[in-house]
Amino acid sequence: MENKELIEAGKAVLGIEFGSTRIKAVLINEKYEPIAGGSYTWENSLENGIWTYPLTQIHEGLQTCYAELKKDVQEKYGIKLTKFKAGGISAMMHGYLAFDKDEKLLVPFRTWRNTITGEASLKLSELFNFPVPERWSISHFYQAILKNEAHVPQIKNVYTLAAYIHYMLTGQKVIGVGDASGMFPVKLNGSKADYNAEYISKFEALPEVSKYNFKINEVFPKVLMAGEAAGTLTEAGAKFLDPSGDLTAGIPFCPPEGDAGTGMAATNSVKAKTGNISAGTSVFSMVVLEKDLANVYPGIIDIVTTPDGYPVAMVHCNNCTGEHNYWMDLFYEVAQTMCGNDIPKIGKFFDDLINKSLEADKDCGGLLAYNYLSGETITGFTSGRPLFVRAENAKFNIANFMRVQMFTSLGALRAGMDILYDKEKVPVESMTGAGGYFKTEAGLKYMAAAMKTSVSAMETAGEGGPWGMALLAAYSADSKGKVLSDFLNSEVFGTCKKTTSAPEAELVESFNIYFERYMKGLSIEKAAVECL
Repeated sequence: MENKELIEAGKAVLGIEFGSTRIKAVLINEKYEPIAGGSYTWENSLENGIWTYPLTQIHEGLQTCYAELKKDVQEKYGIKLTKFKAGGISAMMHGYLAFDKDEKLLVPFRTWRNTITGEASLKLSELFNFPVPERWSISHFYQAILKNEAHVPQIKNVYTLAAYIHYMLTGQKVIGVGDASGMFPVKLNGSKADYNAEYISKFEALPEVSKYNFKINEVFPKVLMAGEAAGTLTEAGAKFLDPSGDLTAGIPFCPPEGDAGTGMAATNSVKAKTGNISAGTSVFSMVVLEKDLANVYPGIIDIVTTPDGYPVAMVHCNNCTGEHNYWMDLFYEVAQTMCGNDIPKIGKFFDDLINKSLEADKDCGGLLAYNYLSGETITGFTSGRPLFVRAENAKFNIANFMRVQMFTSLGALRAGMDILYDKEKVPVESMTGAGGYFKTEAGLKYMAAAMKTSVSAMETAGEGGPWGMALLAAYSADSKGKVLSDFLNSEVFGTCKKTTSAPEAELVESFNIYFERYMKGLSIEKAAVECL
């Protein structure tokens, strides 16, 4: 069926994701190919010490994004978008949206970026003997209780951003298990999953909690697995999403998910021993586990789940290519100053410089850099200072400098992954990458060297979270009788082209030499934080 006929028949599938800098929507066809899209650009703001997005902007962003999607459909196919087969909402995981009984937002949305819940995170990690990061919803909830914040007695419901938008569209207070695992630890029980009952009992028994008589299963949304029915678009929800009134009600929606879950779907990384790496301004890796880890590593390894409930070890680093990009911009400015406009476009300029790093010396000429624009928990920093350091006899040239910038972007990630590899002996059969770091041949080669395993980049991975969300919505509408991993393998990625880089011995040795220098030099970074 042609795309125009498909859309007119209401057989296209919608995925929407609230990212940290853009809200994006994508419509896919029966071959799971994107056929239309829309977006809305936004930025979080620091208000009274809290990183937040105003509720009005959340609503405006959703409606504008959908309006842009409608416009794209109209321009491409000459038709009005009024219905689709299924839909799904995804968003930045974690965070804290607290509402009272009248559905009034009690405090501004507290995003994952806030690091204001250290006390709660530490106490909960010790209470559960399970890593509970600062950005998780339960950390925010408990921190508010510990601080006796004025809004706490009025709390009726706490949502993630995806769960809140889903509620606004369907009236259902539910959440996908992957997103739920960023609210409170979850536990898989056969084909179902729920918040960990043992941990709930421990939490609700705390004196400071019990005095409010809070019940996690009442305050937090109900947990659903990928493929489960999660409600349909209500008349009010249709009007909320599309104020023009063109959109019809009754469309089924899948469980709302977090951006980690959609990233796993978009890279076909939901099966045990598979993993994915997202590398851009920040970087994180996710490995689907065969069994629980033997030990707990608070602040280093988080435990979340796939959209179908299997445990995932997540190594999350705050810094990746951010500092690298500053240097690239500086070099481009120098080139423009010297040569005017007689230089390549900025994308090719960046790519050429990065690929020059493939000519570097094995020891990177003795150079050292830290990309810490912000703190890095894995290596023990609550704040950071970008640094470039060299000895007087270092071999300082562009190839060595660029390789160091590419290597240091992966330093903290490697430190976390070494725990999975060396201490926990976690097997990894395949890793798939997405993000700006993989735009060049060098980036893929360096990631394989640093991760000590083959890394692939799929041609579809660039479609990102909203596409992954659309895939989950399509699975919910018609799983074809398959578990999620088999559905993705056979229906979506069976003919997908990908580029794979195996670890090259020389680059592995080069990275290991640099990584040893990186770990030894952390005292230099510490001194910089203390002095600057």
